[in-house]
Amino acid sequence: MDFELRRAREKLEKEQKDRKEKARLRLERERRSKQEATRQREAIEAAQRTRRIDAMEAQLKAEQQMEEDIFAGRGISFNRVLEAVPFEGSGDKIKLPPSCFSELSDQGAFDKGPLHFQLSVNHQDQGSTHAGVLEFTADEGTVGIPPHIWNNLYSKQDPSTPLVEIKYVWLPKGTYAKLQSQELGFSDIPNHKAVLETSLRQHATLSQNDILTVKHGVLTFHLLVLELKPLESVSVLETDIEVDIMGPDSLPEKSNQHVLKPLAFGKSETGIINEGEYAYYKFSIDDETWQGITCGDVEIEVTLDSEANADTDLYLSRHPLLFPNTHQHGWSSHDVGSKCLVLGSKDHTLGPGSYSVGVYGFKGTTKYHVSVTVKEVSKSNSGQQPASSSSHGLTSTADTLECGNCKHYIPVRTIALHEAYCRRHNVICQHTGCGIVLRTEEVKNHVHCGKCGLAFHGTEMEKHMKVFHEPLRCPCGVVLEKTQMVQHQSSECALRLVTCRFCGDMVQAGSLASDTRDRLRGLSEHESLCGSRTAPCDSCGRAVMLKEMEIHQVAVHQKS
Repeated sequence: MDFELRRAREKLEKEQKDRKEKARLRLERERRSKQEATRQREAIEAAQRTRRIDAMEAQLKAEQQMEEDIFAGRGISFNRVLEAVPFEGSGDKIKLPPSCFSELSDQGAFDKGPLHFQLSVNHQDQGSTHAGVLEFTADEGTVGIPPHIWNNLYSKQDPSTPLVEIKYVWLPKGTYAKLQSQELGFSDIPNHKAVLETSLRQHATLSQNDILTVKHGVLTFHLLVLELKPLESVSVLETDIEVDIMGPDSLPEKSNQHVLKPLAFGKSETGIINEGEYAYYKFSIDDETWQGITCGDVEIEVTLDSEANADTDLYLSRHPLLFPNTHQHGWSSHDVGSKCLVLGSKDHTLGPGSYSVGVYGFKGTTKYHVSVTVKEVSKSNSGQQPASSSSHGLTSTADTLECGNCKHYIPVRTIALHEAYCRRHNVICQHTGCGIVLRTEEVKNHVHCGKCGLAFHGTEMEKHMKVFHEPLRCPCGVVLEKTQMVQHQSSECALRLVTCRFCGDMVQAGSLASDTRDRLRGLSEHESLCGSRTAPCDSCGRAVMLKEMEIHQVAVHQKS
């Protein structure tokens, strides 16, 4: 009986314990459920609060950005993200779609002067640049980007889908710019600031850290914009900018274009030249030296020496011809061995200024020495000339007779002995116009060119034929020999570089202007277009075309 009661009590206690445990677990689950519900509710509220804050910040930022855009655009708000499409063009002017024209026109942007835009790569921290607008003919959703803008926005590896953010901005007119050339030789260009000015006419803006590409004939220079005033981005339309141009910080390891190395008077420069290549140097004749040359006291001597197993040629030109060559040069020397060019007062093409010296590897690879010296002219040379003429028998006297062989006048007392010796050892060249007296052993090496008739040593004839009589092809298609080619490229070739009388830049001569009045003035196609620009008259302030300025001064202001 007691056993059964004990079993019943234990069973009851166990059931009560199980009920309590179940109740505890239920309460624990309910507590956790309430906590989870509270946490989820708080998370939802926090997310909603964050979204509200983000929305408010985005709205505030958008309003602030709009205010900044309106301020930057002086009341014009224009912002587009378009796909960049490259096109071949010069300068920094982009092509926009017609819808941009409508949007800008509706806001009165065209009444506020030239249009300027800030361009930046969308969603990328690559900086920005600025541009003007060329036309509104691009496809909708795209923007035409010229090479200048493209190279300043993107790296060498073009993006697959370039998106550009375009924002209308107002830019002040620039007053100062500091530029740094990335290559040597930009300052060697005659009137290089005029060349830069011509290049900037194709631009509407300049931005700090941009690379400006300037082309001059076959040369290409890249100028880094270091500093601008009054702001880091300025307009260059209808404004005068003070420009400082610096050279590169370090010498480039290798350049794909020629460079003029300085050549000091009296100091020899040494180098190695390969066959078919050119090396260039420069020197200047100052006013003091030029005064000595015009007085006949001094002369300029340019010498070139090379090793015996190879050969070089010497070319010389006066700026603006920077790099003399076989086709274009002012002076040249093609002698076998040492070369020497002497420039003195009798040379009418000489004058004060800068000159270029070209060393050309004619045959083989050789080490050379080039130098320029200022030498005094000996005054005794003129007094020795009559004695020299008399010694060669150019005049006769009563006590002389003409030698039947060498045609020199010899004293009568020795004429028989002289003729016997002269006929045995001397031979007269029978070539028309030559008549030079040669030693018997020299006859075999004395030859005349079959084309021009000039006399040479036998070893020099091969080079003479190659240099002077081998046909040369001009880039314009004309084929001429050396002498005619130099004349052709100096005064006839349409591709030759000439100095524009209006902008000062070196441009291709081209053909005469299509306008009859401009042709009568002797203007080229470039000068006809360049001279159509207007400038204020210094006397009356009236805007006059540059090509009409001289006539205007004479007709209106009676200035000759």
